[in-house]
Amino acid sequence: MTPGPAPATPAPAPQKRPFAQKLGVRLAFAFAISLLPLGVISGLQSQSLLEEARARSTAALLGETLLAAGPEARLIRGARVAAHALAITFPGLSRDPEQCSAALRRLKDQSDGTYSFVVFVPRSGYAVCTSNGLPLDLSKSERLQRMIENPQPDTTVLPTAVASGQSVLAFGHPVLDDAGGVLGYVSISLPHSVLEAPKGPQTDLRPGNILEPITLITFDSNGNVLTSSAGMEDASSRLPISIPLTDLTTNVARTFTAMSNDGNERIFAVFPLIEGSIFAIGSWPFYVAGDAFSLWVSPYLMPALMWLASLFVAMLAAERLVTRHIRTLRRSITAFADSNQWTDDMNLGDAAVELRDVGDAYQRMTYTILHDEAELENMVHQREVLLREVHHRVKNNLQLISSIINMQMRQLHSRDARNLMKGLQDRVMSLATIHRGLYQTSGLADVRADELLSDIVRQILKMSTGPGRVFDVSANFEDLRLTPDQAVPLSLLLTEALTNAVKYAGHDGLGLPRIGISLSRTGATEAVLEVSNSVASGSVPQSSEPGSGLGNKLLTAFGQQLGATSTVSVENNTYTLRVQFIVRSLAEAEARTDTLAEADAESDAGDATES
Repeated sequence: MTPGPAPATPAPAPQKRPFAQKLGVRLAFAFAISLLPLGVISGLQSQSLLEEARARSTAALLGETLLAAGPEARLIRGARVAAHALAITFPGLSRDPEQCSAALRRLKDQSDGTYSFVVFVPRSGYAVCTSNGLPLDLSKSERLQRMIENPQPDTTVLPTAVASGQSVLAFGHPVLDDAGGVLGYVSISLPHSVLEAPKGPQTDLRPGNILEPITLITFDSNGNVLTSSAGMEDASSRLPISIPLTDLTTNVARTFTAMSNDGNERIFAVFPLIEGSIFAIGSWPFYVAGDAFSLWVSPYLMPALMWLASLFVAMLAAERLVTRHIRTLRRSITAFADSNQWTDDMNLGDAAVELRDVGDAYQRMTYTILHDEAELENMVHQREVLLREVHHRVKNNLQLISSIINMQMRQLHSRDARNLMKGLQDRVMSLATIHRGLYQTSGLADVRADELLSDIVRQILKMSTGPGRVFDVSANFEDLRLTPDQAVPLSLLLTEALTNAVKYAGHDGLGLPRIGISLSRTGATEAVLEVSNSVASGSVPQSSEPGSGLGNKLLTAFGQQLGATSTVSVENNTYTLRVQFIVRSLAEAEARTDTLAEADAESDAGDATES
């Protein structure tokens, strides 16, 4: 008998895959890598556009600053030129104070209020030549001492001028005699109120946005603030916080962005008004050039957005063209694996040709598997029917032999002969019982030992009991599964052992003769069969050594077929046969059956060759 197929091992549960391993993500990553060169080219173009925008913005800011500084630059240059011209012509005027004062007054009047005061300060410091005709004592003036020691043109801020009482910017120039000696200096005062008028446009580069005007600040080479269109008191708040003015005293115009002292970000444009001596810095609110300086956002943002959009489109394309169809195939394959039934629920009509080919191949494969399984089930069913029929016929034949033996027993007159035939009949009926159990369990890979051995016990006791021959029987069989090649020798061994127990069971003074049968496990792969019977008190006990009788020889042979170890013991008027064996696995039994079949085939071939 060939055992049936082993039960299928359940398929492992599907594992959750990381997101990065999904097909759509991998395709999107591949598209992103392929688009990277275009992104680099776009970034370089954006950088070029940014540099061009910054250059235009710088030119625009410098142009606006120069435009705003134009009137103030003309006033400062005019005052310096006037002081220089006055210093050249002044030696001829210094001899007559009245004539000198009249000339200075005419210069002040001709400026239309631009100049607030004009004065000549001699070396003594006592000035009598003034534009207002009033004498002025400047003998303690540091400016006079500085001019005598270093006769160079200067520009000085006077927060409160002595003559006018207002904040002025005084332009001085030394007056020299023919020998180069210092006679004094002339000074022309420009009121800050004239210089601090609002400068620059009232709208930014975006039409319609009203903004504060540009703050224009002038300073000298020493970093001293000379004028401020926002007022001298607010000039420092509009200057850069981290850059001293002395670092900006260059003859090269430039623009930069920095934080101002008031905590706001501003745009600064610096250029020289008078090279080497007076410089102007335009302070713009950052949002004035916001559009120009924020142009870096769109050049870099658009390539990034396009790159991200390409990733999104790639994922959508992968989902639409590939991934959803693969999920459909996976659902169908999973359903087939779980239920072993083919389901025609795939809709791959709009899939690519390659995916439709995969779907068609899968459907052909599942159809072939189901067709082969159906044929295999049909063959197994036919095999079971034939096997049942074989066991049934063998059982009937054995029962027929038992009946013939019974008929023969009736014609025998010798008691020994009848006992011999009775033992033979018991063995034949045991074999019939085994085949009846195999007939009832055909198609299974193993046999339930409890059901098979229970039938054998009932059969033997039924034939062995009668009037005056009653036993106290206890049977305990565990649900032990045996392969057929172990069930047969175990059943025959139990038949011989139980027949022997019935034969020798006697009264031990405690009631009816007792017979015990049990089958139990003693480990994961070990089992033990015990058959015991009571012995009459005072009688000769059964031998604990294997005898030379037929029954003992059969027990030894069946034990060898079973691969068992047999021991007997007599204790407390009880004789016990203990048979311990290892339960073979189905795979081992199949391998042993194949080996025996090959040996039989070789033997048959040898016989055929000899004949």
